[in-house]
Amino acid sequence: MLIPAFLKHLIFFAAVMFAAVSGAPQEKGDWFAFQPNSSPDKGEIGMQDWLDAPAGKHGFVTRKGANLLFKDGTPVKFWGTNINGGNTYPKKELADQFVAFLAKYGVNAIRFHKFTWNANDGIHSTQFDPEKMERLDYFHAKLKEKGMYYGWSHIYGHKVLPGDSSSLLSYEEIKNLSYPWSHLNGSTSSLVNFAPDLQALSIALTVNMLSHTNPLTGLRYADDPGLAFIEFQNEDNIFWSAIERSLEQAPTYRKLLCRLFSEWLLAKYGSQAELDAAWGPGAIPEGESLAALNIYPQPNHSAFSQAYDKAIAENQPIKQHLLDKMGFLYEKQREYYQRFEKAVRDLGYKGVLVGSCWQAGSGISHFYNLHADYEVGMIDRHNYFGGGAGGHRLDTGLVKNMSMLQNPGTGLLSAGMQQAIDRPFSFSEWMSLVPNEWTAEATPIIAAYGMGLQGWDASFSFATDIPRFSPLLESEHHGVYNATSPLHMGLYPALARMVYRGDVSESEVITTRNVHIPSLASGKLGFEERITQGFDDKEFSGTFTPNTLAIGRMPIAFTENPEETILPDLTEYHQVPEKTIQSVTGELRWHYGQKGYFTINTSGTKGVVGFLPDEKIEFGDWTISSSNPFAVILLSSLEKEKDLTTAKRILLTTVARGKNTGMEYSESADRLLSKGTAPLLLEPVDLTLQFPAGQEYRVSVLDHDGNKTGKMLSVQDGRAYISGSATKTIYYLIEK
Repeated sequence: MLIPAFLKHLIFFAAVMFAAVSGAPQEKGDWFAFQPNSSPDKGEIGMQDWLDAPAGKHGFVTRKGANLLFKDGTPVKFWGTNINGGNTYPKKELADQFVAFLAKYGVNAIRFHKFTWNANDGIHSTQFDPEKMERLDYFHAKLKEKGMYYGWSHIYGHKVLPGDSSSLLSYEEIKNLSYPWSHLNGSTSSLVNFAPDLQALSIALTVNMLSHTNPLTGLRYADDPGLAFIEFQNEDNIFWSAIERSLEQAPTYRKLLCRLFSEWLLAKYGSQAELDAAWGPGAIPEGESLAALNIYPQPNHSAFSQAYDKAIAENQPIKQHLLDKMGFLYEKQREYYQRFEKAVRDLGYKGVLVGSCWQAGSGISHFYNLHADYEVGMIDRHNYFGGGAGGHRLDTGLVKNMSMLQNPGTGLLSAGMQQAIDRPFSFSEWMSLVPNEWTAEATPIIAAYGMGLQGWDASFSFATDIPRFSPLLESEHHGVYNATSPLHMGLYPALARMVYRGDVSESEVITTRNVHIPSLASGKLGFEERITQGFDDKEFSGTFTPNTLAIGRMPIAFTENPEETILPDLTEYHQVPEKTIQSVTGELRWHYGQKGYFTINTSGTKGVVGFLPDEKIEFGDWTISSSNPFAVILLSSLEKEKDLTTAKRILLTTVARGKNTGMEYSESADRLLSKGTAPLLLEPVDLTLQFPAGQEYRVSVLDHDGNKTGKMLSVQDGRAYISGSATKTIYYLIEK
């Protein structure tokens, strides 16, 4: 997760360019304080018995084609969250609290992230501190016991230590590296993708960790089927633009890279004359030559993306020197991952592997990088949306206050444009960021369209840093990256059930975007695809627009031979005059525009998300109407094997907007005037619920922890009139 300070200017620009979809929350007396006890007791919403304990009982997590499944053939989807840094090795009491809290809300997997920075022995970067390893062992064992899997994204800028110096080409150069993002200072980040000595450090650390036996489970981590996946590195690849800054400060490693590239060119062309003929006049800067082994490969995806866009605009080929540079960098990335994979597999680890989660510009460089990850195993990507002037932290100033519902497939969901037809897909970091007012829309979008329609295999929201709900819109440690908000994790009792039960049907493959890797060497892609990348924020455009993600699956296919990519006729599903997009399954319908919303209509889950229409919404025998301008309203069967028709117990979840006490937006909602204080206030949701005819229902008001309060709502003529202003809650239990 990386958003540098200067991205504030991009956020300011975005806020000016995109007007808020509605006015700011008004100071109304009926907003109520959300103050749960965060009790681990099951109550009416707890999902402890949905977790298939202990983790690993079905064998290692493996992949078969596009799916994750256990060794015994049992399929699995991971609906998880990130825990990172010092939270990865808490004291026992805190670890127990994390496990109990997350189990209640249906989390079945944890992505442990960037937790090796300050967990070494202080001398060698490849040796884990024994006390912290003991805590990590306990945490993992407790998760395993409860039925929660864990994955390692442990390396994010591997920081070197004095004990590493004898094995490095230039320890001092790496130790003194400085980035605009200080947390990467003194690390192997970016350079590791081509430098074998730096690669050896990451591999040694991973091998040492996998070789460690957890005394509480009796298993080496290499033999522990509870360890679902290992990611080689977080947010890094050889095309990352920061590599050029690193190379400016590390002349020894720049010389190495130039030598490797020059040798590659010599093997391809045979002589300087042949290289000059292929590249053309002026392509090689003065002073660079094969004889000197100093030709620089310009490892920066920005230059490659600009060349790709220019070639399309001018209908001209990409220059050969750029194609060669991209091809060389791609091969170096593959070599690193192959080396890493061999070391892990030789140790006996049988779980899922991930290369990295970082995207690399547009066009050719992007698909080279995607294919390098594809060869390792599961495709993994990140995306963020919203935010404001404070960057990582909530602060006054301009607000990026648009809704993803305005344009189907944009924002967070657009990460799915990088899904491959025969690989599992993981969305391992994501969040809709406050002070955007519409953050409650995000989790249902990812659950219904990502994990459901698109068939994604894993989701890990960013981040959980306390074992309870946060008392403010922002988290205590991660600022605007807050998974423990009622607008996020408060929806898990409904959405996790929907995901695990498979309520939303996965789409068939409608068509594929065909990529032939050898053809990239000559600049041939076969379709257009551009990515606008503002660090963690990404948007896609081209032949296939992101709104296709609201229709069905149209993934990347890496083909053995060149194959034409065909854009199918989608008018049956995309009704342009009405501004609606229906999924091929018929279960999801997206109404887009200034006041966008979508509906879920499955046997186990029904609901509406977004800017609600004035008229009632019909879901077969159920009908919902609400006076709220914006809300998330979900009906979910609470029973694993039963749908809404046969279930005896149904959960009604209702959330809208949230704000801190005293939080204030400008009249146009494009500026935050005051951050406010605790407690966190929630906008009440009022609705009328029409039940299926011929059935008798009772409606109980639940408290903020999902327990019965003893209050019952009146049901008359098959309708329940629900006033969130009066009940001051987000959960209701419906019983037959």
